[in-house]
Amino acid sequence: QGYTSFWNDCISSGLRGGILIELALRGRIRLEPLSLRKKRLLERKVLLKSDAPTGDVLLDETLRHIKATESAETVQTWIELLTGETWNPFKLQYQLRNVRERLAKALVEKGILTTEKQNFLLFDMTTHPVSNASEKQRLVKKLQESVLERWVNDPQRMERRTLALLVLAHASDVLENVFASLADDKYDVAMNRTKDLLDMDPEVEAAKARGTEMIWAVLAAFNK
Repeated sequence: QGYTSFWNDCISSGLRGGILIELALRGRIRLEPLSLRKKRLLERKVLLKSDAPTGDVLLDETLRHIKATESAETVQTWIELLTGETWNPFKLQYQLRNVRERLAKALVEKGILTTEKQNFLLFDMTTHPVSNASEKQRLVKKLQESVLERWVNDPQRMERRTLALLVLAHASDVLENVFASLADDKYDVAMNRTKDLLDMDPEVEAAKARGTEMIWAVLAAFNK
C-alpha cells in the first residue's frame, strides 16, 4: 500500500528479529552452545562469530552494537535493545533508529519501491508505493507455495529463508496479508498449516538443525 500501518506496532520488533536472523544466516552471529545450565533458547546468549562487514548499513550497525556490548545478551534482550524498549537508560545507545524508513529507501534504490507524498487528512506523509509489482508478487507466491503446492510438512526440510519469512511475517502481524489473495479453501489450508508450523516447540526444532537455531529463537521470543 505504500506505507506500514500506524496501528501495527509489531513490525518494528519483527524487523529487528529479521536482522538477527539475517546476521546468523550470514555467519556473523550465533547462539552460545548448549550447556547443562543454559539449555533453553531464550537463556542462551548471542555471540559474535565474525565482525566482517556485510555491506548492509543496518546489519553492520547491529553487528557493531553486538561487538560493543561488555556482556553478551539473549535474543529477546537484543530485540528489546534494538527497538529501544529497554528500562536501562545506559543501553538506549543500542537502539536502531528509523529502520522502516531506511529499509524503504534501500528498496527505492533497488527499484522495488518509489517515493511520493500522500495526504492523510490532517498531514502529508512520505510514502513508498511498490513500483516493481512483480518482485512483490514473487515473494508472496513463494510463501503461498511453501504452505500449499510445495508443503513438506517438516520445517527441517524447508528452505531456511522461507521458514524465516513465515516466522517474521507472523511476528510482524502481516501473515494474513500474504494469503489474502487465495481462494477460501486454499486460504484455510495455508493458515492451518502455518499455524501448525508456528505452534511447533522451538526448543525441539532448534535441536534438530543447528542452522536454524536463530530462527527458532526469534520465534520463541515473540511467542513468549
